[in-house]
Amino acid sequence: MIAGRNWPIALVRNDIRNKFNLGEEKMISLPSNILLRVLGPCLLNLPERILDAAGIVRTAAAAMCESDGDGGCRNEGEALFLKILAMVAILVTGVMGVALPLLGKRLTCLRTDRGFFLIAKALAAGVILATAFVHILPDAMLVLQSECLPEIPWKRFPFGGFIAMFSAMATLVVDLLSTGFFERKHHKHASSSSLEDQDLDVEAGADSNGSQPKLHIVGMHAHAASHSHSHPQGLHGKELGFEHLGHAHSASFSDEDDEFARIRHIIISQVLELGIITHSIIIGLSLGVSQSPCTIRPLLGALSFHQFFEGFALGGCISQAGFKPLSVVIMAVFFAITTPGGIAIGIGISEVYNPKSVKALVVEGVFYSVSAGILVYMALVNLIAADFLSKRMRCDHRLQTLSLLSLFTGATLMSLLAFWV
Repeated sequence: MIAGRNWPIALVRNDIRNKFNLGEEKMISLPSNILLRVLGPCLLNLPERILDAAGIVRTAAAAMCESDGDGGCRNEGEALFLKILAMVAILVTGVMGVALPLLGKRLTCLRTDRGFFLIAKALAAGVILATAFVHILPDAMLVLQSECLPEIPWKRFPFGGFIAMFSAMATLVVDLLSTGFFERKHHKHASSSSLEDQDLDVEAGADSNGSQPKLHIVGMHAHAASHSHSHPQGLHGKELGFEHLGHAHSASFSDEDDEFARIRHIIISQVLELGIITHSIIIGLSLGVSQSPCTIRPLLGALSFHQFFEGFALGGCISQAGFKPLSVVIMAVFFAITTPGGIAIGIGISEVYNPKSVKALVVEGVFYSVSAGILVYMALVNLIAADFLSKRMRCDHRLQTLSLLSLFTGATLMSLLAFWV
């Protein structure tokens, strides 16, 4: 083992001896001696030079982290104009996307029970899935392994994928707990309504012919309201036969299935909006603080496309959930203003906000990861699987084929945008 400050000269001597098979007496000859004298001073400074190079790399990395990352394309005036244009375009496309399904009650082709709506919803689901896998998750992993973050722990573990995975599982837990809560609330409300609406008067005793006790229905308004058809005359107030009881039970089961589907749509729409808002605010903030027109231009079109189809998927879920008008307006407005609001906040803090600071990178990476996990779960489980495994889709092969083509088209188009953004 060669040690000490003269280790470079010793290495060169050994290399020359082995390469030319020279003895020790040959090593002191003029050529090799000249070689050592020429290379020696350079080799003696090799460790220091290596350290200097490492210092230069560290200095360059620090300068990169302190810079605004505009890559020489900085133009504050043009960037501000593009950001205002982006706010308007994203707001308009978001409102259009979320409003179309909500206005579908007036437009026959956009009603939620029509095949065209399911095909368009599959396209939007493909866009959301590609947004999560191709855009948000890779950005999260890139941000959380940035050169501006400390080596430990950020570069020793794939936090982006880890957080996204737990976010998806946490969304499952929220989905289960929310479904159970709304089901218990519905059953409790249904039980109390049944006790209030149905007034049963059971008269026990034999009649004049000695027959068995009969069940007389005094308050039949609740029963009549629960059926869309009329009963034969003379049925009310007489014995309720087994055939009618069976019909009543089947109608009750149908109502329960419809109510369960409505509960699922309520939860889906709320969790989906949470996932969309989580990444929309960060995307808007990142665009707002940028002073580079070269960065903003491609984002303008991509975010408008993305906002429209996310809004369409969310609007469809809101429409199917049957919210009250005020709740519908609040959810739609909140979705539409989130990204433009993030851009406005970014414009306001652009002079003091450093997007490459440790805190900013960690917050951005964590938000992206959480959003990716929520959107992956919602797209695969509550949008794609829920529709494609439904009885209607399984029985209608033409609708199934068109919906699959629409799904792959949406995912492909959104993925291709990664070439520009």
